[in-house]
Amino acid sequence: MNLVFKQFLGHSPIWFKGALLGFLVLCYPMLLIVGPTVMGWAFIVMFILTLAMALKCYPLQSGGLLGIAILALGLTNHDTVWHEIQGNLETIFLLVFMVSFIYFMKPLLIFLFGKILIRVKNKIILSLIFSLAAAFLSAFLDALTVMAVLITVFVALYGVYEKVHSTIGVDYDHDGTLDRKQMGGDTLKEFRAFIRSLVMHGAIGTALGGVCTTVGEPQNLLISTKMGWEFMEFAAKMSHVTIPVFIAGLLVVIAVEVTKTFGFGAKLDPGVRKILQTYMHEQDEKRTPRDKYGLVVQAVSGVLLIFGLAFHVMEVGLIGLTLLVLVTALTGITEEHQIGKAFEESLPFVSLLVIFFIVVGMIHDQHLFSPIINWVLALPIEEQPKAFYLANGILSAISDNVFVATVYINEVKAAFDAGDISREHFESLAIAINTGTNIPSVATPNGQAAFLFLLTSALAPVIKLGYMRMVIMALPYTIVLTVVGYIAQ
Repeated sequence: MNLVFKQFLGHSPIWFKGALLGFLVLCYPMLLIVGPTVMGWAFIVMFILTLAMALKCYPLQSGGLLGIAILALGLTNHDTVWHEIQGNLETIFLLVFMVSFIYFMKPLLIFLFGKILIRVKNKIILSLIFSLAAAFLSAFLDALTVMAVLITVFVALYGVYEKVHSTIGVDYDHDGTLDRKQMGGDTLKEFRAFIRSLVMHGAIGTALGGVCTTVGEPQNLLISTKMGWEFMEFAAKMSHVTIPVFIAGLLVVIAVEVTKTFGFGAKLDPGVRKILQTYMHEQDEKRTPRDKYGLVVQAVSGVLLIFGLAFHVMEVGLIGLTLLVLVTALTGITEEHQIGKAFEESLPFVSLLVIFFIVVGMIHDQHLFSPIINWVLALPIEEQPKAFYLANGILSAISDNVFVATVYINEVKAAFDAGDISREHFESLAIAINTGTNIPSVATPNGQAAFLFLLTSALAPVIKLGYMRMVIMALPYTIVLTVVGYIAQ
């Protein structure tokens, strides 16, 4: 029994093992005592706790045990879960195929972003570049795709530093010349902090851009379909909120980097910069005609990706699969084990996402959000947009923003169809729902799929980016963006 308990959830803290095990053992008696509503919220809290422990234990096991308990207790059923999965097949396919395609873009991404990191020495400008690039790409592509790019880049660059550091321990004297002494722990800490700050600026950038257009986030397309808005009309309708929020987001980038607060402000150590610069120079020198051809193929694939997603020629996952086939076929990657490596990053997260749909199904079946929805709809009309914005933001931060948007827009559409609200009020509420599910939800990793993907990625452990650290680093953004969005409603 002792051995089983030791193996239970790997290296997670003893108190977490005990709390989760005790909760699972007592859940049926608790259900009889407190009822399904209280029990449902208890499961939500426990699931969030499993995410907070992500660096100690991947949430698939702990969250999966909770999911099994939810189904066993009848708080939801397999039909509801399957319905949620079907409704999110686009996201699942995106993760399986698009993220795997990005894996084969790694040489080009390292080449491009490596040059940027080396040549742009001003941290504020570099942070703005990452934030602006993520926002622009997310507005026309997809936040998860952009996050996959950022994760691939930083995992590769960290790997370059780690490889050199572990083999020869390169460091630099005060005059900038190479010596062979071991690089200190402070330098490694600073490098991790540097990557954390850039990847968090990029993550927030995906939210800043993703809220602006119909293709930025899945719920945007859902809302635009309900409202009958085309691409440009949707962007125009949202602009009185999204433009001030975007400007505020960039100002926060500058503020946190200047003040060096909330975990930001770390700079790239000159020694690390020299390591990366030397590596990039060596790669340039060793690059064969075959390698250059591979970069050209990847660049063309990148252009095709942008146009394919911008014009939505087919579902996002199918675009990823198409480009995966093209880039591997044209670069001679034909062995199964070579291709299989590309799927290693995405499939654990896809499994976790399916577990998350069990929690979402429970929220739906137990009507856990209904009291909040009814309260907002009962408010005076002039107060409803701001209330919808905050309610959607709070619920999205603890649940799934696509699910929250679906529930709210359906309720509002039903009220409009029944003649209870005017078209003008309908539009103002739709804007509040879209911006509410996209902006305040940056508060937590479970607020947006891209943030959760980052938390559970291979990058998070190596740069020590845990749940609470993400919450703290996102806090200035959460406060400023939420307030600006609230005022702009």
